[in-house]
Amino acid sequence: MSTQTPASLRVAPDPEASRLTRAVTGRDQTGAPVDLRVVEERPLTIYLNSREIVTAMTIGDHPEWLALGFLVNQGMVRTSDDVTGIDYDEELETVIVRTARETDHEAKLARATRTSGCAVGTVFGDMMEGLEDLTLPATPVRVADLRALSQAINRTPSLYLAAGAIHGTCLCQGPDPLAYFEDVGRHNAVDKLAGWMRQEGVDPSDKTLYTTGRLTSEMVIKCALMGIPALVSRSGFTAWGVEIARQVGLTVIGRMKGERFVCLSGETRVVWEDADAET
Repeated sequence: MSTQTPASLRVAPDPEASRLTRAVTGRDQTGAPVDLRVVEERPLTIYLNSREIVTAMTIGDHPEWLALGFLVNQGMVRTSDDVTGIDYDEELETVIVRTARETDHEAKLARATRTSGCAVGTVFGDMMEGLEDLTLPATPVRVADLRALSQAINRTPSLYLAAGAIHGTCLCQGPDPLAYFEDVGRHNAVDKLAGWMRQEGVDPSDKTLYTTGRLTSEMVIKCALMGIPALVSRSGFTAWGVEIARQVGLTVIGRMKGERFVCLSGETRVVWEDADAET
C-alpha cells in the first residue's frame, strides 16, 4: 500500500524519528534472522505547579502537549485557567505545567480511578459531573467524508505502519485530517491532541475525532468534554461507552473498515444520503 501525508495535516506522525523506535534482531517462524523496529516506551512524570500528578508510559514525542492535555481532560486545568508556562526536562523526563490559579488537584487525586486504557488510563471521580449540562453541536457527519478520512488516515506514514504496537488519534474536519498523534496508550494520544487544541485555540464544534482504539467510557467522556460532536473508530465498543454517548448525544461510530461501519449513538447527525448517491 502506497503512503502519502495529506496536505491538510498540521501535525503528522514522524515514523523516521530515531528516538521513537529501536532496532531489534530476532528470528521468524522458520528460524531465519529478522531485523525489526519496535516502539520505545519511556516514563514521563507530569507536575501541576508544585505537585506531582502522574507518571505515564509514552513514546516520548510531544511531551508538553501530552501533559497539558492530560490535565485539561482530567479537569485539573480549566478552560478559563491562565497557563503561565510548560517546562519539559528531557534528562529528568518530567513536564511541569504552571497555572496562575491555585488548583484543587489534591481533591481530584483522592478520587482517582483506574480504567481499561492501554498503558493504564486514569480517570478522576468527578469527570462525569462535567457531562450533566453538556450540549454538543449538531454538526453533520457525512458518510462520504468518513470513507475519505479512513482512506487518508490509513495511508498516512505512521509508526503504526512502520513498527506496530501503537494507537493513533486524529482530529478531522469534514474529509480532511488535521492533526494525527500516536502513542502506546490511546488515552495518551487523545491527551496530546487535547493539549495541541488548547494551545492552538482550535474550535472543536465542527470536528470529528478518529481513533484506532476501543470506544470505552473514558474515550467517550474525553471526546464529549473536549466539545467534539463525533467519535469514530475502526475498533469496537463497550456497553458503558455507548450508554454515556447516548446520554450526552455524542455520535459514536465503530468497526469502521473499508466502507462498513456501525453507528450506535447520535445517528441523527449522520448524513446517509451521501452513501445513497454513490450507489
